[in-house]
Amino acid sequence: MWDPATYLAFADHRARPFHDLLARVGAARPRRVVDVGCGPGNLTTALAERWPDAIVEALDSSPDMVAEARSRGIDASVDDARTWTPRRDTDVVVANAVLQWIPEHDEVLTRWASALPSGAWLAMQVPGNFADASHALTRDLAGTRRWRDTLGEARAFLQRGVLEPAGYAELLAGTGCAVDVWETTYLQRLHGDDPVLEWITGTALRPVRAALSDQDWAEFRAELAPMLRAAYPRGADGGTWLPFRRVFAVAVTP
Repeated sequence: MWDPATYLAFADHRARPFHDLLARVGAARPRRVVDVGCGPGNLTTALAERWPDAIVEALDSSPDMVAEARSRGIDASVDDARTWTPRRDTDVVVANAVLQWIPEHDEVLTRWASALPSGAWLAMQVPGNFADASHALTRDLAGTRRWRDTLGEARAFLQRGVLEPAGYAELLAGTGCAVDVWETTYLQRLHGDDPVLEWITGTALRPVRAALSDQDWAEFRAELAPMLRAAYPRGADGGTWLPFRRVFAVAVTP
C-alpha cells in the first residue's frame, strides 16, 4: 500500500524533477491534460494552474493516493497505467516517477505515443538510481538467507531498472516523435535520523514493506539502517547528502 503521508515527507525534493520536466513542455492551449501516477495530487495542481482552460484529470493505482488527490479537488480515479489509454483529445500526458514500477513501460510509452493526437506532448521522468548504494544495499540484504524467500516478488522489483537516456530517445523517436531527453543528478540535502532510509521507505521499499509483517519490517529496517548510514554519512552539521539521478524525456507526436 502507498502511504501518502510517508511519500509527502520529502515533498519539496520530489517536486523539483516534476517542475523541471514540466518546464520543457511547450503545449500552449491543450484540451485535456492527464497526470498518470498522480500520487497524492500535490503536483497535479500545478497542471491546472498552468492550463486553467484545460480538462485536467489524474489517475493512480492506489486508492489511498487517489483519495488524497480528490481531497485537493482533483478529478482523480483509480486506474492502471499499464492498461490506460489516452482519449483522442488528450494533448498532454505527464508520467512523473511512475513508469519505473512497470517492467514493460517501453511498450506502454509506445502505445501512448501511438494513441495521442498529432502535436500532443508526452512527458516522463523516472529515477535512474537503481545502481546506487541505497538500492544495491537493499538488494543485498533482501537476498540474504533470512529474507530471500519471503521477499521473492519484492526482490524482483529491486532488480529491475530503467532505460538509459539514449534508450528512451531511440524508443520515442521510433514512434515518429520529436524527442528531448536528458538526465540530472540532484544532490539532495536530507536531515533527521536515518534520512536515506526514510526517503526510500516512501518509494523503493514499498514492495518490501508490503511483503513483511510489522515485526519483520521493523527487523529489516533495523538491519538496513546502519548499512545506509555507512554509505551516506552524516555531515558535521547534521545533514546528509543524497545524490539522486533522474532520467527525463519529452516527446511531441508527429
